[in-house]
Amino acid sequence: MSDANYIKEAHPRDTVQVTFPDGRTFEAPLRTPVEAFINIAYPDSEVPFIAALVDGKLRELTHPLKRDCVIEPIDLSQSDGVRIYRRALSFMMMAAAHHLFPEAEIYVDHSLPFGGYFCEVRNHPPFTEAELQQIAAEMQRMVEADEPIRRERMPVEEALEIFRQRAEDDKVAIFRERDRKKYNYLRMYNLNGYQDYFHGYMVPSTGYLKYFKVLPWGDGFILQFPRRHQPTRLQEAQRDPQLLTVFREYGRWLRLLGTEHVGGLNQAIDEDKLRRVILVSEALHEHRIANIAHQIWQRRDTVRVVLIAGPSSSGKTTFSKRLAVQLLAYGIRPYALELDNYFVNREDTPRDEKGEYDFETLEALDVAVFNKHLQALLRGEMVQLPHFNFITGQREPGKTVKIDTDQVIIIEGIHGLNPRLVSALPSDRTYRIFVSALTQLNLDRHNRVPTTDTRLIRRITRDARTRGYSAQDTIARWESVRRGEKRHIFPYQENADVMFNSALVYELAVLKPFAEPLLLQVDSDSRQWVEAKRLLTFLQWFKVADPTLVPENSLLREFVGGLALEEFHWD
Repeated sequence: MSDANYIKEAHPRDTVQVTFPDGRTFEAPLRTPVEAFINIAYPDSEVPFIAALVDGKLRELTHPLKRDCVIEPIDLSQSDGVRIYRRALSFMMMAAAHHLFPEAEIYVDHSLPFGGYFCEVRNHPPFTEAELQQIAAEMQRMVEADEPIRRERMPVEEALEIFRQRAEDDKVAIFRERDRKKYNYLRMYNLNGYQDYFHGYMVPSTGYLKYFKVLPWGDGFILQFPRRHQPTRLQEAQRDPQLLTVFREYGRWLRLLGTEHVGGLNQAIDEDKLRRVILVSEALHEHRIANIAHQIWQRRDTVRVVLIAGPSSSGKTTFSKRLAVQLLAYGIRPYALELDNYFVNREDTPRDEKGEYDFETLEALDVAVFNKHLQALLRGEMVQLPHFNFITGQREPGKTVKIDTDQVIIIEGIHGLNPRLVSALPSDRTYRIFVSALTQLNLDRHNRVPTTDTRLIRRITRDARTRGYSAQDTIARWESVRRGEKRHIFPYQENADVMFNSALVYELAVLKPFAEPLLLQVDSDSRQWVEAKRLLTFLQWFKVADPTLVPENSLLREFVGGLALEEFHWD
């Protein structure tokens, strides 16, 4: 029966009524899927719909409706739609590869800025370009055939047997520990007989997955997909050598610790080996920071300014202080110059497309005055710095300072990698550092732990502790924060001389008991509950770690409290 007939033949005694955000109402038989209503209401949508909010709850398009409700469609330009699309595309790629190369083990390692997952092949030579073309052709055939992706409720033991037969020990490890009294079944998905577990929802069929490429990439390959802001086209694939280097380094750390997936981390907690994981993780951080300080020391005759940038909750503040300690150990005296004091007066702040103050654009700073003061400080002159009063929104006179000619100025802020910030300063006088929490610990080989989720959980925990914000407040602001990062930070990350990965393999096990109570307080009728529920479901896979095991100088202390460097002053 066509979607049109679904709606047309509805019987008034056995029907469900659906209202859309624009006020239109449709009626159809009970248990009509969400997909049928959306296809009738939006027959010519250019951007594909991927899921829907049904009375504020995220649902798959196959969800059968049993009562009157309000439906808000979710398309590929929205975060929930993107997540579902990427998950389903990964599943289709796995099914295609398993059909062609059943012995190959594919791991989804990490995401790439232009829209894609870097994937690694194990137990099989790296796929050749010809083999990748075979996989892409099989995926295209599946899209054109519009094959159904079926959701199945399967007993845990039956699912474990499937994973054992495929030697997927990472999946066995994570599901073996589930509480069988609470979780007797798994939500598995089936595509052409290939069955797998994915953490989250799927699209109804392969016909939704039109936009993709499979490209060779180093010793692995890329599964490419569209980004939210251009949901029907793929960006040009760009090689980011520094980013790839950081991911490879972190991957080596995880293998060293035996914690490539959550099951390995949970096992370390169970076997009382977490202290070793923490000590090695922190030692690797310290070694990396010391190495960066050494590079600055090697260029001490020219470098006078160190610029540090990174997205929200990447640990920039603690990294800056730990770097200052290492620089002091090399005999280099750092001086912190705070960008926040160079905001223009509130009434002069640029406004965004919504007419609201845009504090994240570079033009929100008085770049000319900042550069004038920076140059004067570098010449050893006395400078009266400004102080920005965030209550009045006005810049006021601050302290008067003078630094020695052998001191290094450290500047931390979101625009640190933007060349326009210090355009008058020769490049050899600067050293630029990009800091981000580039998570590579995954739930298992096919289910990623998104970097943005780790940062959001960090921020929820810190905002509650230091600013009194609720998780609902933080989640409500997150979209704006992410938009600013995409505009003002990520486009410049390859300008960095070095990248520092602030992720810690054990951190979500520590953050869980801090974040969970905050997330549970989110109003279940609010728009933010969808995100809170998703994060709570995600955190359930992690066992709790004792936060007292976290060293006092750890970057994680910036979020959970107890940072020994809190009162550290480097100037």
